[in-house]
Amino acid sequence: MRLIIAEKPSLARAIADALPGPVAREEGSLRVGDTQVSWCLGHLLEQATPDAYDPRYKQWRLDHLPIVPERWMLTPRHNARGQIKVLRSLLKQADSVIHAGDPDREGQLLVQEVIDYLGWRGPIARLLISDLNRPAVQRALERVEDNQAYQTLYHAAEARSRADWLYGINLSRAWTLTGRQAGHDGVFSVGRVQTPVLGLVARRDREIADFVPRPFHVLWADFQVEHGKVRAWWQPDDSQPLDDQGRLLKREPADELASRLPGAIGNVTALDAQKKRQAAPLPYSLSALQVDAARRYKLSAKTVLDTCQALYERHRLITYPRSDCRYLPQGHLAEARRTLEGACHGDDQLAGWLGGADFSLRSKAWNDKQVGAHHALAPTGARPDFSRLSATEANVFRLVVRNVLAQFYPHLEAREVKADFAVLDERFRAQGREILVPGWKPLFTTRDEAPPLPPLRQGEAARVVGHAVENKQTRAPEPFTDASLIKAMMNIARYVEDDAVKRTLRDTDGLGTEATRAGTIETLLDRGFIVRQSSALRATRTGQALIAALPEAATRPERTALWEQRLRAIAEGTDQAAPFLDALLGDLRTLLASADAGRMRQALSSAKGFEAPTRPKARKAGRSGTKGFSTKRRATKRTRSKHKEEA
Repeated sequence: MRLIIAEKPSLARAIADALPGPVAREEGSLRVGDTQVSWCLGHLLEQATPDAYDPRYKQWRLDHLPIVPERWMLTPRHNARGQIKVLRSLLKQADSVIHAGDPDREGQLLVQEVIDYLGWRGPIARLLISDLNRPAVQRALERVEDNQAYQTLYHAAEARSRADWLYGINLSRAWTLTGRQAGHDGVFSVGRVQTPVLGLVARRDREIADFVPRPFHVLWADFQVEHGKVRAWWQPDDSQPLDDQGRLLKREPADELASRLPGAIGNVTALDAQKKRQAAPLPYSLSALQVDAARRYKLSAKTVLDTCQALYERHRLITYPRSDCRYLPQGHLAEARRTLEGACHGDDQLAGWLGGADFSLRSKAWNDKQVGAHHALAPTGARPDFSRLSATEANVFRLVVRNVLAQFYPHLEAREVKADFAVLDERFRAQGREILVPGWKPLFTTRDEAPPLPPLRQGEAARVVGHAVENKQTRAPEPFTDASLIKAMMNIARYVEDDAVKRTLRDTDGLGTEATRAGTIETLLDRGFIVRQSSALRATRTGQALIAALPEAATRPERTALWEQRLRAIAEGTDQAAPFLDALLGDLRTLLASADAGRMRQALSSAKGFEAPTRPKARKAGRSGTKGFSTKRRATKRTRSKHKEEA
């Protein structure tokens, strides 16, 4: 008997439907001829709690730390024992096993760890599926590989799991216990991703709270030229009182110049006109989609993730969504017209966009060299039934289709003009943009562009026909939203202060992964460290206190971003898990040595932040072992679906 183990039931059903022959339902599996297709429910196993290694760890004590297992153990998750029993029975009957986890690091781990846990010692094949429609699954079944080729991916995921356990268990116990000494009755959970993300929010909130607005002033003048009117802004030189961004800090110089402007004659002294071509935005990665959907539809990152999962699993309209890639395989190009015609069926907006597509064009999106374990989100070509889609599902689906359709539109071409005017020995500047070829732009916005400058000639006369001095104020930074926080997590190098680390981090190295960023935000909300105020994400007093009490290194993104680099190197076979974990233990001991009740007491007394919503009182740490707090979340419906990587 051949046994195929999928990551979840929806994938198992898709595989069974793609096999030849009738499908028979059995307990915990589907039978098609001599093939049994069974499944996990996300992670069936989790890292054992500390007291599984030693009963004395049931009580939380500082002198126990750091807790470091000599031999790692896994235990079944809550409500997973039934499916583990099914898989154990099927493995005993199997002649061959196929691993059909999702095509990513965690998908590799969660199926393989179950196979290993249940004692299978035979060879394992690997089935990679990113599109649940029958033809795509059938093609994947014809390309089954040796699972041995994916062992470095497994080692990276296993190292990630163990590192998160070490980091979360030890630091959470340390700072919860020092919090108790300082009078705080609750759990301070610390994680290698969630805590730096909380640090981003807390520091931004402090910047907003500490911000003192400063007035500045602008002077504009309207110039009458041969072919129309141009508004230009005064460019004061360094002899004027300017801030570091060139803004005028005192109004008097502007008023003095303004008093001499009426009717003054000047001329165009410099003219710079450039024609620019801009390619369409690439197809979406999950995080890029979360950013755009949050901005356009005010959707939370978790809502976008859940919607994508529904479009992938239930409706089978899009490809595998948890992708960090924005490119598509070159082989998909030949099928693009058929795929997009199917995706656009039944929707006037999509059909209109399809009508403008030119399938003779080829964008840079089709690039095998840029495609790794996943490719960008794309429609599968299945015809959507919009009556069965929620409004959110329909909106997110249109975004995914739109960004692929845009690859078959011409470049946006525009003429950008900068013009300098000299009058009364002072310089004024105007800028304008004229759209020459709209290309893909109408798919993304219906807003009118600012009017272009009228035709200008260098040296032509310009007479002042209007002017004004305006008082303005510097503005505080905006609080984070789902969109801006996801974007910050994607581009974390911007928030890194160490120049050497900043140079080391590639643009693709972020905080967390595509699969975990939405869950990290939800974790911080659930644990009362941040709150949502309309679309803004703000740190609570508890969140601010934790960031103030921790060593700065634990609250900043450098360490975890470099962790991700090491994990990627392990996945690519250029690094090993053991040195990575050894380095982590060295860092962990240094961090634990800085746990200090006095610093915690000061942080709690001085913390300012937003009030978290009232929640059930947390169980006191240490009274019942780690059941009061665990770095692993309980196996709720959400975690079973796929909140797999710990924050």
